Formats: sequence, C-alpha cells, structure tokens
Amino acid sequence: MRDIETRIDIEKLMTAFYDKAFADDVIGYYFTDVAHLNLEKHLPVIVNFWETILLKSNNYHNNAMEAHRHIHSLSPFKAEHFQRWVKIFTETTDELFRGDVAENAKLKATSVGSAMTLIFANPNT
Repeated sequence: MRDIETRIDIEKLMTAFYDKAFADDVIGYYFTDVAHLNLEKHLPVIVNFWETILLKSNNYHNNAMEAHRHIHSLSPFKAEHFQRWVKIFTETTDELFRGDVAENAKLKATSVGSAMTLIFANPNT
C-alpha cells in the first residue's frame, strides 16, 4: 500500500469514508436525514479541507464549525457520534493507505473529533 500523496488519493479516501458513513447505523442519519447532504456537491469541499490539512494546498476557505453548528441545532451531537466518525475515518484510511501522511490523517481526524466533542457534545460547555 502507498501513502496519501495527491488530491486524487484524498478523493478516494473521502469517497470510501462517506460510503461507510452514510450507511452507518450510528451517524448515517446525520448525513441523510438531518443535513440532507448532497455528496456530489459536498465532496469537493471536504476534499479541499483535507487537502489543505494534509498536503498544505490552502484550498479550503470555509468555516467547518459553522456548518456543524447548524447541524447540531437540528439534531444535537453526542460524544459517541464523533467517536464513531473517527473510528470509520481511521478504519477507512487503514484499508486504503499506509505511510506518514496516512498516519497524520488519522491523527488530524482524532483531533477534529476531539474538538467537535468539546464544542458540541460536552455537557459542561
């Protein structure tokens, strides 16, 4: 297996991840029933996000927190939702890639999940 090296690699990872996430019995409804996510439209945006983080492309200029804040207002997130998201992300990465960038992707996903948990699913905030 090779490492994540290009935007096409990130597209492959995100497509595989969202295939699993949409079908997941814990978080799938956020994509299908709450956000009504149009993956064809969303995929380039999320690829920009991960390409910026992993390959330093500077292609992402949106506010990820705002989009999630809106979804949270419709159906509140819980810690287990972010834990599941990280688990699926990590498993998908491991199935497709090996290397430093793939390891960094998993670390960044864990950081994103932790930050989202603190912001949205922490009863003390």
